[in-house]
Amino acid sequence: MALTVVTLAEIERVFEVLERLGISREAVVIPLKPERPGRMRILPNGKAEIVLDAERPLDDFLADVERWLRENLGG
Repeated sequence: MALTVVTLAEIERVFEVLERLGISREAVVIPLKPERPGRMRILPNGKAEIVLDAERPLDDFLADVERWLRENLGG
């Protein structure tokens, strides 16, 4: 099932990853519109942007997000 909008449920799942890594929620931006493919990047203001994948299972995508955060934010 494709994700058409990011809801509080998905945002809370991302927050679980942030908490596990000790990264502040304020350090991350999560747009409410998913894309295909999803992506992660560092914005010019230094915050991490996490755009959820519209088609990939959330658990799979979050595993990549966690790896990326460890590499880029030192979590």
